[in-house]
Amino acid sequence: MPGEKVALRGVKETLLITLCAKAGESRLPDSLLKDRFAAEAMERIDYDFARLGIDRDLMVGVALRAHVIDGWARDFIARHPKATVLHLGCGLDARVFRLELPASIRWFDVDYPDVIALRKRLYPARENCTLLGSSVIEPGWIEAVPRDRPALIIAEGLLPYLPEEEVVLLLARLMGHVPGGEFVFDAYSRLGLTLIAWQPAIRSTGATLHWSLDDPRELMQRLPRLELVQELTGYGANGYDLRQVARMSLTARATIQMFGWIPALSQMARLLRFRF
Repeated sequence: MPGEKVALRGVKETLLITLCAKAGESRLPDSLLKDRFAAEAMERIDYDFARLGIDRDLMVGVALRAHVIDGWARDFIARHPKATVLHLGCGLDARVFRLELPASIRWFDVDYPDVIALRKRLYPARENCTLLGSSVIEPGWIEAVPRDRPALIIAEGLLPYLPEEEVVLLLARLMGHVPGGEFVFDAYSRLGLTLIAWQPAIRSTGATLHWSLDDPRELMQRLPRLELVQELTGYGANGYDLRQVARMSLTARATIQMFGWIPALSQMARLLRFRF
């Protein structure tokens, strides 16, 4: 059977980077993510994934980020079994299938219309999961989201591609729509954003990154309702699981260790969890 042809470019094409990384990591014998849905979806796509240059280190790093966010999502859902989950810029991520969701959870996957159309062709429907085809910065889609439930809002690999004012406006609009909840997302310092832009995988798509965050307090000053719950830095002492870092190449492990000694480098990448 012919594969699904993909004609995504720019920011939209970056979803294939994360799909390839998660699928590749899930095929490893020591996989953390074990995401069979991503692996099966990748096999059904007609696209030259080799041009992205995804190596084991990137696979492990992307899987680790997803695993942390999955854990935060499980924790929120356990405390709020009748909540709404908004997965912004969902791409082809299979989080809605990786998590065991109670029937009372309302889940919304949001992305560009052509991305959602591709998602519908690759993944089965899931009960209580609504797919919304829209740019996340367009205000109209949010009207489909219940106003009377706490919400977990996930933006994995999304916000750095938006201008700063759009990030602030999006978060403010969401906080004004739901009674409370949590935001979970990744963020990068100005230095981190520069280095990411030079990654071969990102450069191959032509995508442009915009929003950086040197200190979470910068965002909290713009949005006073935010309360920082948890912060993981990619390379510092308060960082990701070292058992997973140990799965990376010797060069990657040495680099991460070196970065941990220098504050400007240790805080280039963050996973952030805010309450509002």
